[in-house]
Amino acid sequence: MSRFQGRVALVTGGGSGIGRATARAFAAEGATVVVAGRDAAALNETVALIARDGGKAEAVTADVTVEDDVARLVETTVERHGGLHVAHNNAGVLGEAAPLADLDAAAWRGTLDVNLTGVFLCLKHEIRHMRAHGGGAIVNTASNIGAHVRLPGLASYATSKAAVSVLTRAAARDHVADGVRVNAVSPGAADAPMSVRPGETVADRDARLAPTIPLGRVGTLDEVTAAVLYLASDDSGFTVGADLVLDGGASA
Repeated sequence: MSRFQGRVALVTGGGSGIGRATARAFAAEGATVVVAGRDAAALNETVALIARDGGKAEAVTADVTVEDDVARLVETTVERHGGLHVAHNNAGVLGEAAPLADLDAAAWRGTLDVNLTGVFLCLKHEIRHMRAHGGGAIVNTASNIGAHVRLPGLASYATSKAAVSVLTRAAARDHVADGVRVNAVSPGAADAPMSVRPGETVADRDARLAPTIPLGRVGTLDEVTAAVLYLASDDSGFTVGADLVLDGGASA
């Protein structure tokens, strides 16, 4: 497939997990991909994987919580590659896990800074370019933890991701007339580093989570990337402001 031939895609949080997987998938379908994040070594590894597969990618180090970094990221993407047509705002952190009354205020702010303000800043600068240059498609990574289901000890993460779902809808309504489609995916437990606890093996993770998922297993990265690429492609041209839940029935 070559749904993104001739297009430029930007993926934040592109150094691992879902971000790395979607960056590789965009490149495999013809896009020139810019991967962004704070860990230059991890980003370069993603770029090397894409190059090995015959794709085209570049790494740009940026912190999505810093507006100057985000503005520079979009400007650099456009200057070096001639445009920005697709964006996957995926950078996120789990944050501190603790009951709300025991949650450190600085940790609370840090989680919201990355997961919510980071998405806001990316949307702001991506949309400003897209609306002036024929439109585009944006997919935000929310989570099934938040608007769809809550778990003990994850108040800051759940709040930030529920807010991303609402922010997605707000941005979609504000800018659909500008030719910019904004949607979100809300993955549940997926085969990514964030789902593995410290000291836990992947097999341990699978055994812990499988009983909590009606489908009986964690999601694959291919299943998440398929949803992201669908929402970013012309195949979903009538889909605006959606929040697509991918959690094996956990929030059904």
